[in-house]
Amino acid sequence: MARVTVFGGTGFLGRQVVRHLAADGHHVRVAARRPPECGGQAGVEAVRADLLDPGSVARTLDGADGVVNAVSLYVETRALSFEDVHVEGAARLAREARARGVDRIVQVSGIGADPHARDAYIRARGRGEAAVRDAASEAAIARPSVLMGPGDGFLSTILSLLRRTSLHPLFGSGSVRLQPVHVADAAQGLARLATHPHPPLLAEFGGADRWSYRAIVEAAARAAGSRVHAVPVPFAVWRALAGVSERLPGAPLTRHQIALMESDKVVDPGLPGLPELGVVPRGVTETLREMTGRT
Repeated sequence: MARVTVFGGTGFLGRQVVRHLAADGHHVRVAARRPPECGGQAGVEAVRADLLDPGSVARTLDGADGVVNAVSLYVETRALSFEDVHVEGAARLAREARARGVDRIVQVSGIGADPHARDAYIRARGRGEAAVRDAASEAAIARPSVLMGPGDGFLSTILSLLRRTSLHPLFGSGSVRLQPVHVADAAQGLARLATHPHPPLLAEFGGADRWSYRAIVEAAARAAGSRVHAVPVPFAVWRALAGVSERLPGAPLTRHQIALMESDKVVDPGLPGLPELGVVPRGVTETLREMTGRT
């Protein structure tokens, strides 16, 4: 069995990665700035670490066979930027892991990451991939599509709005194509990458099917037993709304989220994905049944 360190192991995706690794009998070290209590989880330990602190990064990698970087920053602050986390922090982790002979290095990115993008978040994700590759050419980079599942920020948001009103705003015309992936399926794929003897250098994770955003909203309404009237909203309006929302506590909507919804998020059929790692991905309909409890 392998010894795997998971950075970001307390997040929405990272928690599931830890769960899958532990269930498969691996020893897991959860590295976080605020380490959780891991009582009752066999083979799981928590340690205090920060991607921006080289010393703590190095300590968490001692004796590790693999490492997964699932750390993500969605809102910049005065003290922390996308560049800090997704580029410099990711490169530091890859560099320290390689220096300590860690066999398998897995960097979580996202479909659509582009080092030349206008949006700072998307650009940092793309630059981070390049920085990790420069630091450790053997690192595996995984690009999940939109994550879905109980407690997500995607289907849960749609369902919550449908419970309050039949009017649902679309991103543009709602024609952008998405291939949402269940968080547990993406996590299982990451766990497989971190313990695979010869992982692919680049993989994209998507769910069982591809939907337009409008079709997902309509499917969510059916699953919830609600009526819906989908209303197209121009992206210019969304960007203006997000510019205001970003100033609110918790930034419920950001311009970076809007930028992500302006282009398709479907897997490249020429790249390996979940099936190649032995994971059968769930689809939107199955996930909506899970989240609504309706059959």
